[in-house]
Amino acid sequence: MILTRKQFDILALLAKEKSPPSQRQIEEKIGHSLGTVNRVMKELTELKYVNEGEITNEGLAALEPYRAKRAIFIAAGFGSRLVPITFNTPKPLVRVHGVRIIDRLIDACLEAGINEIYIVRGYLADQFDQLLYKYPMIKFLENPVYNEANNISSSMVARYMLSNAYVFEADLLISNPKIITKYHYNSDFLAIKKDRTDDWCFEVNDGIITEEKVGGEDCWQMVGISYWNENDGHRLSQDIPDVYAAPGGKERYWEQVPLVYKKDHYKVEVRECKDEDIVEIDTFCELKAIDKTYDV
Repeated sequence: MILTRKQFDILALLAKEKSPPSQRQIEEKIGHSLGTVNRVMKELTELKYVNEGEITNEGLAALEPYRAKRAIFIAAGFGSRLVPITFNTPKPLVRVHGVRIIDRLIDACLEAGINEIYIVRGYLADQFDQLLYKYPMIKFLENPVYNEANNISSSMVARYMLSNAYVFEADLLISNPKIITKYHYNSDFLAIKKDRTDDWCFEVNDGIITEEKVGGEDCWQMVGISYWNENDGHRLSQDIPDVYAAPGGKERYWEQVPLVYKKDHYKVEVRECKDEDIVEIDTFCELKAIDKTYDV
């Protein structure tokens, strides 16, 4: 059975709560009115998805098609803006306060029950082997043309694994692992609401991304973390090679496939996070500002 959005929102909340919340608490956490919560809880109880305020095994089974099953990390690039430290270390393996940047992302995935993890590697590829001591479940995908093409080449390598999958830029410093969630109703992209930004951002209409661009006002600043449902993952496996093979295709960023060049095939939601949840360390100066051990 396909869940309605309201049914999904409530079931997904119940699935992560340790004790049954009251209907008032559900209203506060997901933003639906108390009357809507009451009505939908009755529907879910009749469907045997909820019993006395708790999600049942049948309810968990109904959520299964919406579960994130795998994570793909785009980690093949050189990280030129973080030189000199990336001369000898791939950017995702750079340590911040003693912890590799990518570790926090992987830990967030594992906390969300995502155990199928792929890393697309290229530059200094062998150094990623060190991750296997802590994360033996990781599988590596090799990008042989990482130095000849933009990150769309990494999505080419992983294009058959994008259904029910997170895609991460592997150099993001995450401080709030809760933004990586177990269940998703639709494909979505994390973003931060901004009055103004000079960075990559989205125009959004009714929660759906309508345009990706550089710089804007009253827009959503892109965070390099996205989720792709089963149907969209299958579409991407066909659309990525089409864009890659087109004139100038190797110069594209991978997310431009669903958000720009094939955007009529997708309806990608924006999912809000906050500035304090995550940060991209773009330069060595920014790294030194965050971790004073580099400021020597």
